[in-house]
Amino acid sequence: MGAEVKSKTFSREQRTKYRQRLLENLETLASYLATGQFAATGTIGLELELNLANADFSPALRNAAVLEAIADPAFQTELGAFNIELNHPALSIAGPGLKQLEDNLRAQLNRANERAAEKNADILMIGILPTLKRGLLEDMSWLSPGKRYAALNTSVLQARGEDVLLELRGIESLSFYAKNIAPEAACTSVQLHLQVQPQEFAPVWNAAQVIAGPQVALAANSPIFMETLLWHETRIELFKQAIDTRPPEMRNQGVRPRVWFGERWITSIFDLFEENVRYFPALLPELARSTGRHTVGGAPLLPELLLHNGTVYRWNRPIYDPGKDQPHLRLENRLLPAGPTVLDTVANAAFFFGLVRVLRTAERPLWTRMAFKTAADNFLACARTGLEATVYWPGIGDMPVTELILRHLLPMAANGLEQLGVDGELIGRYLDVLRTRTQSEQNGAAWQIAALRRFEASGLDRSTALTEMTRHYWENMHTNQPVHTWPLP
Repeated sequence: MGAEVKSKTFSREQRTKYRQRLLENLETLASYLATGQFAATGTIGLELELNLANADFSPALRNAAVLEAIADPAFQTELGAFNIELNHPALSIAGPGLKQLEDNLRAQLNRANERAAEKNADILMIGILPTLKRGLLEDMSWLSPGKRYAALNTSVLQARGEDVLLELRGIESLSFYAKNIAPEAACTSVQLHLQVQPQEFAPVWNAAQVIAGPQVALAANSPIFMETLLWHETRIELFKQAIDTRPPEMRNQGVRPRVWFGERWITSIFDLFEENVRYFPALLPELARSTGRHTVGGAPLLPELLLHNGTVYRWNRPIYDPGKDQPHLRLENRLLPAGPTVLDTVANAAFFFGLVRVLRTAERPLWTRMAFKTAADNFLACARTGLEATVYWPGIGDMPVTELILRHLLPMAANGLEQLGVDGELIGRYLDVLRTRTQSEQNGAAWQIAALRRFEASGLDRSTALTEMTRHYWENMHTNQPVHTWPLP
């Protein structure tokens, strides 16, 4: 959730000065993008958000104790007291890079799970913990310690002026008012990072937006929230509503939500930072100390702009990092859910990195032949129904997303991974996982839905069935066998 802040509330004077600083930061960024030197290593990175569960698979509100036991700076807090986050260091995708990522993730998670067990907690990689219940939202025990989280909760509620209305309609329907932003903590994701040069950013971002629909259809793993079957990737809509600062009147006027797909193709990374400042009021308007505004290498720090950027939740977010010696730019791809396994996670990453590589260098880019709204519609359709979705694709028209993935996108991803220098054996390993997942149409969401229905058909009530389903999920997760091979109970 980003850096800590010093205050839980902010004055009007602070907000006014912060706005001025934001505009100054924006001008500085525009100038530096034109003249600065940026790192060109092209590395990849990954962040993985995780759930903590008790022996009965209910949320374990003990992340501080678990993190103390893990004692590894790669693991950090997240918004919910039942969440932690693993930050994997940057690495090269070339050669054995993806296998190194897989092996490192598995080793770190195995060790973390051993330490969590000492605190009577289990770690689950899943988009939304299926055993979450309404009672968790009634007080603030769900919230991680730290002023940033409390300030974010306060700022969202103050901006709305009322409780948070959640209305979700999918396989079943759910509607209720939440007294805080706890439902946002239910959403645990994988965030993929790709380092790029300034001139590369626009085609990389546009390409990522084009493939967002098929990407989320392949990886959907969040079909259940508050014991209700909703979207195959419920996170997409739940996250948007849970942290929505707009009262109904503002939504009706078309004011943009802070969780945002976007509304146009871009020509520069600056377009996104400028939109963030123009369209979104500050949630955490904390002024940085005035002890230096540049790194030793001369890159501007832009602390207010970076803090603000962290509170505009684009599914593909721009990142400016001033670094220590040299600054760099990254695309942060935020739309994937956590899990189901480490192997599935790295296969999903391979799909993204390979496709973006091919699409960003195409002679006739796909986004020149697709309306931006079509990309957004594809994204929402795939979040709703996963691998059952139908999407529009330029030059083809409407088609099942499974056919698009098998016939067109997987070969393109293979080509992109070859261009990136990934070992051929690894290209086959990870894309074969995706191919067989698509052919079987069993991603994490499909498995959860089918398993739940089987338990309920055997006579279990919804709550008990969800506990049993989550237990089976946990057991399968630890095998590291890809989700399409998981047997149904």
